[in-house]
Amino acid sequence: MSTSSTAEPVITSYAKAPAKTVTVGGSTFAYRELGPREEIPVVFFVHLAATLDNWDPHIVDAIAKNRRVITFDQLGVGASSGQVPDTLEEAADDAYRFITQGLGFAKIDIFSFSMGGMIAQDLVVTHPGLVRKLVLTGTGPRGGKGIDKVVGVTYGDIFRSVITRSDPKEFLFFNRDSAGKKAGKAFVERLKERTVDRDRPMNNKGFSRQLKAIQRFGRSTPSDLSVITQPTLIANGDNDRMVPSVLSEDLHRRIAGSQLIIYPHSGHGGVFQYWEKFAPVAATFLSN
Repeated sequence: MSTSSTAEPVITSYAKAPAKTVTVGGSTFAYRELGPREEIPVVFFVHLAATLDNWDPHIVDAIAKNRRVITFDQLGVGASSGQVPDTLEEAADDAYRFITQGLGFAKIDIFSFSMGGMIAQDLVVTHPGLVRKLVLTGTGPRGGKGIDKVVGVTYGDIFRSVITRSDPKEFLFFNRDSAGKKAGKAFVERLKERTVDRDRPMNNKGFSRQLKAIQRFGRSTPSDLSVITQPTLIANGDNDRMVPSVLSEDLHRRIAGSQLIIYPHSGHGGVFQYWEKFAPVAATFLSN
C-alpha cells in the first residue's frame, strides 16, 4: 500500500512568500518566510523607512534556494503593531523577542542592510550566543563618523526625488552616473515584483523616529565589536553617501576574521547594483 506525501511545497520566491503575524507580549510582528524548513534560519534586518516589500527579491530568492529566510517588520513599521522605538538598542531588544519568543529560535544567521546592520550589531553584542553567521551590508559601527549626517543626506535626496518624480532610493542608494541611474531604476522595478498582499507603507512619524534613532547611534559611544567572533561578511559600494564606505572598512578591522567586499562605482546600494555578483557570494557564505 503506497501513501502520498501531503507536505507543502517549498516556496523559494519572495514574491509568493505568505504574510504572517506573531504576537509576543502584546506586540504583533508582521513577517514572511520562505525556503526549506531548518533549525537555524536567516533573519533579514531591513533599512531605514523600509517594510517587508523593500527587500531585493533577486537576493532573497538566491539565499532561499537552500536556506530558510525570514523577513520582518520592526515594531511601528508596516503591518507590525506599536511605534518605532527611540533607540536602535530597543529595536534590537524587540527583534530578540520576535526571534526567540515569537518564533522560538535559539540560533539564527543574520542578513542585514544599512540601519538593519546597526540593529544587528546591537543584537549580536548583547546576545552573542544567538547568532551563528552575520552579513553586514551598507552599514557602519555605533559611533561611526558621519552616520549622524544621515538626516541631511536623506531629506536632501528626498527633495531631489520629488523634483524629478523619482523614487528616493534611486538617489539615496545609487550614484547619479549612467550605470547608477540604470541600476536604481532596475532595483525599484524589482521591488514591485510582488503584486498581491503587499505590506502597509511606512508612515512619516515612524520614519522620523528611525532617523533620530540612527542619529543617536552615530553620536553614541562605540560598541566593543571584538565580541563578534562569528563568521562575518561585510559589503558596500565605494561611494556610500548615507553610511560612509570607510565605515565598512572600520567594521572589517574591528571584527576579527571578517570578509570585506567593496564594489566599485557604486553607492549605498552597491549590493543591489551588483546583485548578480553579490547574491551568489552571500548565498554561499550563508550555506557553508
